[in-house]
Amino acid sequence: MSPRLDLLQPYPFQKLRELFAGLVPNPALPHVNLSIGEPKHPAPQLVKDALIANLDGLSAYPATAGSDTLRGAIAAWIGRRYNIPTPDAAREVVPVNGSREALFAFAQAVIDPTVPHTPVVLSPNPFYQIYEGAALLAGAEPYYVNCLAENRFQPDWDAVPEAVWARTQLVYVCSPGNPTGAVASLEDWQKLFALSDRYGFVIASDECYSEIYEGQPPLGGLEASVKLGRGLRNVVMFSSLSKRSNVPGLRSGFVAGDADVLAKFLLYRTYHGCAMSPTVQAASALAWGDEAHVEDNRRQYAAKFEAVTPLLAQVLDVSQPDAAFYLWARTPIDDTEFARRLYAEQHVTVLPGSYLARAAHGVNPGSGYVRIALVAPLADCVEAARRIARFCQSL
Repeated sequence: MSPRLDLLQPYPFQKLRELFAGLVPNPALPHVNLSIGEPKHPAPQLVKDALIANLDGLSAYPATAGSDTLRGAIAAWIGRRYNIPTPDAAREVVPVNGSREALFAFAQAVIDPTVPHTPVVLSPNPFYQIYEGAALLAGAEPYYVNCLAENRFQPDWDAVPEAVWARTQLVYVCSPGNPTGAVASLEDWQKLFALSDRYGFVIASDECYSEIYEGQPPLGGLEASVKLGRGLRNVVMFSSLSKRSNVPGLRSGFVAGDADVLAKFLLYRTYHGCAMSPTVQAASALAWGDEAHVEDNRRQYAAKFEAVTPLLAQVLDVSQPDAAFYLWARTPIDDTEFARRLYAEQHVTVLPGSYLARAAHGVNPGSGYVRIALVAPLADCVEAARRIARFCQSL
C-alpha cells in the first residue's frame, strides 16, 4: 500500500465521533445536527423530473468531456452569473462528479513530482480537508496560510516566504470560505494573480458556496481575472449543484478556466474513469439553466440567519458571514470542550474549529471557534440557537 496514505489525518467527523464517544445526551431533547454542511432543503422538482425523463441514459457509456448540452449550459451560466464573456464550452469547461472529487483529482494532474525539490501546495487554514489529502497523495508538501480575524479571514499571502513560493505548484482558494464565509476582494485576487504570474503556479478556486449569499453576489476567480485584464491564465474555478440546488446526492459540478490546464486535466480524467452519467448530465443542464429555485434557496437561508444570528450574538462573538451557510463563532471555552458539553447537555452538534485547521506558524487558527451549519429546517435552527444560548449562559 502507498506509504502516503499514512500521512492522512482522520477526517473531522471521525474526530467528532471519537470526541462524543461514551456520551449520553439529554434524552428529553431531540437532536439538532448543525455540524455537517449537507443541504437539507428539498431537491428541485425540475431536477427530479429530468432524472426520470432521461433514464434511458443509463443504457449508454458517458463521454468524459460531458455532453455539448451540459457544457453549453454551464458556460452560459458562468457568463450570466459573473458578467464575463461566455467561456468556450468545448475547451474551458469540464463537467465533474461534484467539486469534491475534482478538487482532489486536480492536484494529481497538476503536481509535477519530477522537479528536484518537493513541490508545495498552498492551502488556506482553516480549510476543506480535501486540499490537504490531495496534496499529500500527489507527493507534494502542504503549506498552510492562516486566515485570521485581523486579516478579514483571508489568507495572508504576504506571510509566505519567497522560498516557499518558488516551490509552489498549486494554490487552493476557497471563496466564499469554508468555514468562515469570507469572500475574497478584487485586491486579494490581484495580489494572488501577481504571485501566480511571477512563480507560475496554478490557482484552484473552490466556489461551491458562491450562490448562498445576501445582497451582492460574491466575486469569483474567473470574474476577477477577466476584470483585471489577464484572461483565464493559470486559474480554474470549481463549482457544484450540491449547495446551489440542494442536490448533494446528484454529484454534479464543473471545472472551468484556463483551456491549456483543462486539456491536461481532461486527459487525466479519461484514465481516471469518472465520467458523469448521461441521466445526471441531462438533469444538471436544466438545473444550471434555472435560477428560480436558487433564489428560493437563498431566501430560506436568509430567514435562518435573520432568526439565529441575533440569538447567538447575545452569548457568542459571532456575526453573519459574507456568504455561505455557516456561522463561525468564537467560543468562551476550548472549542472541543464546548462542542462536547453542548452535545451532552443540549443535544446540539456543532463542529470544533480546531478540527478544520492545522497548527501552523505558532497557532491553530480554528482553535476557539466552532462551525455552525444552518442546514436544518428554520424551526430546528432557532431551537438549537436557544439551546446554545442557554448552554453559554450556564458556563
